[in-house]
This record gives sequence, C-alpha cells and structure tokens, in this order.
Amino acid sequence: MLVTEKNSAEKFISEFNPNLSPNQQLLPLSAKINNQNHLEIGGCDVIDLVEKFGTSLYIVDEQTLRTSARQYRDAFRKYYPGESQVIYASKAWCCMAIASILASEEIGFDVVSGGELYTTTKALEMSNLGQEYIQNKIYLHGNNKSIAELELAIDSQCKIMVDNWLELENLAKLSAQKQTPVSILVRLTPGIECHTHEYIRTGSIDSKFGFDANQLEAVFTFAKEQEFINCIGLHAHIGSQIFELQPHHDLAGVLADWYKKALDYGLPMAELNVGGGLGIRYTESDDPPSIDQWVETVCKSVLKACQERDITLPKLISEPGRSMVGSSTVTAYSVGGRKEIPNVRTYISVDGGMSDNPRPITYQSLYEVVIANKMTNANTETVTVAGKHCESGDILVKNVALPETKQGDILVVLATGAYNYSMASNYNRLARPAAVLVNEGEANLIIRRETYDDLVKQDLLPSRLA
Repeated sequence: MLVTEKNSAEKFISEFNPNLSPNQQLLPLSAKINNQNHLEIGGCDVIDLVEKFGTSLYIVDEQTLRTSARQYRDAFRKYYPGESQVIYASKAWCCMAIASILASEEIGFDVVSGGELYTTTKALEMSNLGQEYIQNKIYLHGNNKSIAELELAIDSQCKIMVDNWLELENLAKLSAQKQTPVSILVRLTPGIECHTHEYIRTGSIDSKFGFDANQLEAVFTFAKEQEFINCIGLHAHIGSQIFELQPHHDLAGVLADWYKKALDYGLPMAELNVGGGLGIRYTESDDPPSIDQWVETVCKSVLKACQERDITLPKLISEPGRSMVGSSTVTAYSVGGRKEIPNVRTYISVDGGMSDNPRPITYQSLYEVVIANKMTNANTETVTVAGKHCESGDILVKNVALPETKQGDILVVLATGAYNYSMASNYNRLARPAAVLVNEGEANLIIRRETYDDLVKQDLLPSRLA
C-alpha cells in the first residue's frame, strides 16, 4: 500500500514540547535532525554511532535519564511535607552505568534478585558511595527469594520487602543465626484493579505477589515476636504502564488503613511504599500523565489518608522504573531483506528483533519507528518491520508508514529503555547488543556487544563426546 504524507519522524521532532515530562515524549529530550538529514541524540549523529559501534545498538540519552530522575525527586519534595525517597525499579534496566547516574541524582534502588543487588552495590562502590547509601536506599524485592539472596541482603544491610510466609520465616531464622537486625517492609495485595496488560497487573487479589489482607494480622503478630526483625513499613504495587490516576488515590487509603493497624500492634512503622507504575508514551496516540501529575496525586492522596487516620506522616517511597528510563533510549537496527506480497503486505527485516526487544511478541506492545538517515524524507510506503529470528511472531512494528527503505538504512525504534535489554536473550544464539551512553557530543560504551565466544563460554563438552 502506498502512502504520501509528511514523515512522522519530522513530525515527532517538530511536536517536541519542552513543557512535557520525558515519559510524555516519543523521542529523547536531546533528539534533533541535523544538517545531514540524520537523527541526532545527545549531540551524536546516530549514523556515526552505528558505524562505530554496530547494530543492533541501544542508544541512551543521559539528559533524558537525569531529567526524569530530577523531576521525580523534586516533585516529591514539592508535594509531600514529610520525608520521601524515590527508588528506581532496576528490573526495567539494570546495569552499572545507569545505576551510577541515578545514584548521583540521589535515587535509590528497588532490586529483585541477587544479581540486581550485586550489580547495583558494585556500581555504588565504584561511585564512592558508602554503606549508608545501601542501608537507606536499596530495597530487595521478589516473590521467591533464595536463601543465598536473603543472606546477601542481610550481609549488605539493605532493606527487604517481605512477600510471603516462607520468606518471613527464613528471615527470622537467618537473622537470629547471624545475630543481625533486619529491616523489612511487608508487601500486601491491595485488591485494586487497573487498566493494563494482565501480565503486568500486580495489585488485584489474583496475584502471585504479596500477602492477602486476611494474613496481615498474623504477619504483624509474628514480626513483633522476632528479636532481629524490625517491621518498619508496608508496600504495595498495582501494576505497570498505567495511565489512570484514580487507582493510586485508592491505594493510599488501603495502605493507610493497614499502616495504622500495624502501629496498633506496636510495630516500629516508619515507611510507606506505594510502588510505581506510571506509563510512558510509546505511540503517537498514547497520553500518559506527567511525572509531576503522578507524584502530586500520590503525595496528596497519602497526605489526606494519613491525616484522616491521625497518622504521623511516614517516609514515602515510590518505585518508578519504566517512566524513569523508558523514553531515554532508542534501538538502532540495519535494514536488510525485503519481501513484497502484492495486495497483502511488504516486510522489511532488521538485524535484531525479539532477542533484544521481546515486548511486542510477549505483550503485543506497540512502538514508533523512524529511518535515522532519512529523517525528513516523505513517507511513501507502508511496511511491517520484521525481526531476524526464526519465529513468525517476531514482528517489531506492523503497518507503519515510512520513506522507501533499502538495505543498509538505519531503522530506529523509539522508547526502548525499559524491559528491552533487561529481558534480552540469546534466542537463535544471537549475541546481545551493545549499549552506548550519549551526552553533549560524547559517546561512551556502557555495555559491550557479546561475541560468539561469549555465547559458548558457559558450554561444557564432556570428554566422552570430544
């Protein structure tokens, strides 16, 4: 199918609004079209970046990442009269460079495994941030923490979000054996529904996460009886990629009710963690609330809920992930083969796909794309962008209007900072991409491209097979 219209890439640039927060933008904040008709991010020509670092390639705009962090941090200070702490949901993208940048902006960390805890603490050590930072600003999550992970958390002295009875009992035993106090927050299932994909909806009753309401009083009693367990707060999270604000208002009331009950049990409550979940703009039609709007809703709702129950304001914790990092990053691919099926569809293939971005095949996620070396060329065709994996479902974008493309053009998928690298795989034995951080004309490699040797380094061949 032929189309003739203004290039959407040029439109995205022209519609850039500096008054919007990063999660409401399709492109990173520093993006522009340079005099070569190329996409430029962080003062770096994307075509130059791929010539130097190859494709597929994650390109991270430091300006966008820092702006998101500052907007969250400053909005909580603006709207909440008590103490607050923004902690980054590391599962969105956990690597040392991103952790170091966010730590420099006073952001803490929500980690969900021993690997994320190790990566984050390693980055903090290399950034010369001390033990106090780990104790006060790192929280370990997860619904099935191993004994080794719990021991690592106890030894590092981070706080632990307790998800279930087995974990609570294991912590009681381990802390007693080590004679080491452990600060915990209890995760509860709030029973709040929100409109998002069922796989990333976590606050409903039918969820694998957290204690059900009918278990909480027994949990409070148990925690009170443990010599080395300090139950200092409650936590709940209702889901991800949420555009609604009302569910966050409802969550404040549920949490405040149980917080007051925990105080009645004599627990040393001091923190309330409302989770995260703010969505980002993946497509032109998406219209998420701004970071400021989300934070204002959360803060005013918690403040009102606490005042109505005569509760001293707790330290308010939030856990943005996607909305912190998602819009900061794009993924660049080289265009390869082309298949035209008359009166049906035209496919163009790129040198990546579901191994570096599994979200389309997993969640039916939608994205916008541009041709980085033809930014102002008119759209002349509608194509479907296919990945190179041996799966019919490996489709990055369906039926998108683009300039005519040919082999070697650079196709860029927007808003790929969240859950792309972190969920990347070696499916079909593809090596995972490199990642580069760009800022003010400087480009720094933050993740090396895997090699074929990397793919086999964990393989073992028994001598009888050699």
